[in-house]
Amino acid sequence: MDLFDYMREQNTKTEGPLASRLRPDTLDEIVGQEHILGRDKLLYRAIKADKLGSVILFGPPGTGKTTIARVIANTTNAEFRQLNATTSGKKDMEEVVEKAKQANAFGSKTILFIDEIHRFNKAQQDYLLPFVEDGTVTLIGATTENPYFEVNRALLSRSRLFELRPLSRENIRTLVLRAVSDKKKGMGMYNAYIDDNAADFLSDIAEGDARAALNAVELGVLTTDPDADGRIHLTLDVMQECIQKRAIGYDKDGNNHYDTISAFIKSMRGSDPDAAAYYVARMLEAGEDIKFIARRIMICASEDVGNADPMALVVAVNASLAVERIGLPESRIILTHAATYVACAPKSNSVVCAIDKAQELVRTTGNLPIPTYLRDIHYEESGNAGSGEGRFAGNGTGYKYAHNYPGHYVEQQYLPDAVKDEDIYIPSENGYEKTIREYFRKIGRRGSDGLEGYTPDHFDN
Repeated sequence: MDLFDYMREQNTKTEGPLASRLRPDTLDEIVGQEHILGRDKLLYRAIKADKLGSVILFGPPGTGKTTIARVIANTTNAEFRQLNATTSGKKDMEEVVEKAKQANAFGSKTILFIDEIHRFNKAQQDYLLPFVEDGTVTLIGATTENPYFEVNRALLSRSRLFELRPLSRENIRTLVLRAVSDKKKGMGMYNAYIDDNAADFLSDIAEGDARAALNAVELGVLTTDPDADGRIHLTLDVMQECIQKRAIGYDKDGNNHYDTISAFIKSMRGSDPDAAAYYVARMLEAGEDIKFIARRIMICASEDVGNADPMALVVAVNASLAVERIGLPESRIILTHAATYVACAPKSNSVVCAIDKAQELVRTTGNLPIPTYLRDIHYEESGNAGSGEGRFAGNGTGYKYAHNYPGHYVEQQYLPDAVKDEDIYIPSENGYEKTIREYFRKIGRRGSDGLEGYTPDHFDN
């Protein structure tokens, strides 16, 4: 870090936004992410021992990716360099690598933190590979995107991935109270206090994003006149105004948040489009994330409708894509469109029953041998390509290519021997699944008549 970086950091600590000032300096000050930063967890131990290898931190905004990087900067003996992929390019990386090589010559290591690493294109990410490989730099990448899609596979293979989860309500509440009372880095010098119900509201409505909650606290303190006793009173009304979300149906224990979601799902499952639309409206008025609502509709479309109406999932997925691209207020229409479609669709839980039973079989029977004729082999010129059984013929020991038979079906065993008599997917008599059952009967598929459903325990809840 040069003199200008140091001065900029010091100014941020005293004059920058609250969310930046309140960033912890040590591991033990970090709130949340116990699944990777617990005292017995790998990342915690590696940072404490200053033995960190290259890592990719990924998760939603406001969950602490940059915070963890700054704590590493404070605890490591290595040179710490930081780039932001939105404003940096290959030339910046070349400068860091050159300085890292010079530091290595004197026995010093270099940690390179790249924020928003998914913004680098493939060529820029490829540039880093040899230097991460030979240890010239230890990479810390941070991204809000799925690294399996946005970060080069070769770079991923040289790094450990750590997923950061949205902070819990308790985590957010801890940070809110710390922000109000901390006189050194927070808003404590303003002599402010916050009501319990206001703190609970922020903790619930921030949806795991610490930055959103802290920004609301800062705005509330700076724009609220003191009471007669000279103290700034942060009420529920003040916090609603600052975060621009209403506390519709809010209760301090947060139970209503989960009750509403539960009622929404059960309304769709229960084929009540009126109730489904009502709960969409209620969640929107309470400030629920539109992407979260869309996710619940997608899950219901597969779990509770499934193949009874395969279009339900198509509608739900496209609604999810549409709301991300369009945003509010128009997304309210799209969400209601998808929710009412799922509510009106014929219902079946056969798909989720099938995967539950399949997983149960796998757990109890282990890695059973796959029938020999189903195993993969490479295509060979000597294969019987003319008959259509060449490249599709498994290892040539009995595989029957379905398209070579009348009706494009031939009876054949696909399950391992030990579970070959198991009925896993059992279509219902509802919607399109009734057509599936009729097709099974037509081709004479084993177990197509008189099937009884398999019901996992969680459907009793």
